[in-house]
Amino acid sequence: MHEDLQSLMPRLDFSRRDFVVTSLAAGFAMAVLPVSAETITTDTKGIEAGEVKVPVTDGEMPAYRAQPASGGPFPVILVVQEIFGVHEHIKDICRRLAKLGYLAIAPELYARQGDVSKLTDIQKIISTVVSKVPDAQVMSDLDATVAWVKKSGKGDTAKLGVTGFCWGGRIVWLYAAHNKDLKAGVAWYGRLVGDKDELHPKHPTDLVESLKAPVLGLYGGADMGIPIATVDAMKAALKKSDKPSEIVLYPDTPHGFYADYRPTYRKDQADDGWKRLLEWFKKNGVA
Repeated sequence: MHEDLQSLMPRLDFSRRDFVVTSLAAGFAMAVLPVSAETITTDTKGIEAGEVKVPVTDGEMPAYRAQPASGGPFPVILVVQEIFGVHEHIKDICRRLAKLGYLAIAPELYARQGDVSKLTDIQKIISTVVSKVPDAQVMSDLDATVAWVKKSGKGDTAKLGVTGFCWGGRIVWLYAAHNKDLKAGVAWYGRLVGDKDELHPKHPTDLVESLKAPVLGLYGGADMGIPIATVDAMKAALKKSDKPSEIVLYPDTPHGFYADYRPTYRKDQADDGWKRLLEWFKKNGVA
């Protein structure tokens, strides 16, 4: 792990855990069923996509990787899951990016703590699994994923980006404060403040001065879980620190507006956010 992470977070021993999730779930997480008629499905024509195993400090972590079928090395984008884990929507996002020339990879970051794909209650997902995933473990696992991509020879990790949704949106901000080699991040409706504990000692608003890469934050003005006041506070902190990050707030837009498989999907805002994501990565050297 990078030295700055060690100073921010307690030392945690990952070696005593068994991996609960050894392979990715098929389809969508049960908590989001039935899926919307607007659900987007991206085919694999011209790309190579599927499950891979990423070596980490204490075993192997399953991940979904998609990349162009030929050529390379490709610019790399880490895709960080929602609270529902690496289910079909996250896999599809990887395929969308692969169609555009990226190597996109989504590691299953709850692999040690539990399989959320079979749980139907969101609060149970949060209380029994998500709340028990240490931030330091996530940072370490993302580093391991980058190392695996680099070793594969198919990814150009000098052109490294990260994007994440919901739970993963918060992780984008944290990773941008952690990895000095990251070029850019795009955080979709990730929580900016919250209660602190040993596993989650810092939140994005605490890490503004530590950001090592520019982050584009995409937020909804009608997000019931992320008050506008916290978004405004983050904007003010970024401006005060003179960091080159930006936040876009879409009026009257709910949480999960990019999630085309859910009723919260808003096509216009999702399309605009995706366009901004691609421009942000290109502008900041992830292309």
